Amino acid sequence: MSFQYKNVYWLWLSAAIIVLDQITKQLVVKNFAEFERLALTPFLNLCRVHNTGAAFSMMSELPPLAFVLLGTVVSVGILVWMRANPSSQRLVAVALALILGGALGNVIDRATRGHVVDFIDFYVGTWHFPAFNVADIAITFGAGFLILDMLLDLRRGRMAATPQK
Repeated sequence: MSFQYKNVYWLWLSAAIIVLDQITKQLVVKNFAEFERLALTPFLNLCRVHNTGAAFSMMSELPPLAFVLLGTVVSVGILVWMRANPSSQRLVAVALALILGGALGNVIDRATRGHVVDFIDFYVGTWHFPAFNVADIAITFGAGFLILDMLLDLRRGRMAATPQK
């Protein structure tokens, strides 16, 4: 096989995240007015919020094109990382595929709507965590898996460096 992209298999996960993210956002847009909320549990609402900034609405003064370009550059970087990643490192491949799918899901929103649609509102009492979406969940899990892989590598390294008795 001349094309040696060992982790291309994991791109199906990125595609699944993008599809699920876009379907859920479209359902919210069709069924909720902006800022409308539906209580699901004593700590969880469905809502419709437009996020014009980055994480937690930071840098909301930047134009959508800036976030589209940033998301595209990050996505290309992830693809390069996936290509360089040994196929034996499956946890890293899954993490990168999740982050890629989430990043592209939010890039699609910014390119087509000028903002990201967030709709999951988690809260305790009067404290609300910033609203988020499926793409954000994928990015968060992907980052968590990368951290887990680094911790496992540290543990493996320590165990390999420990002299046997």
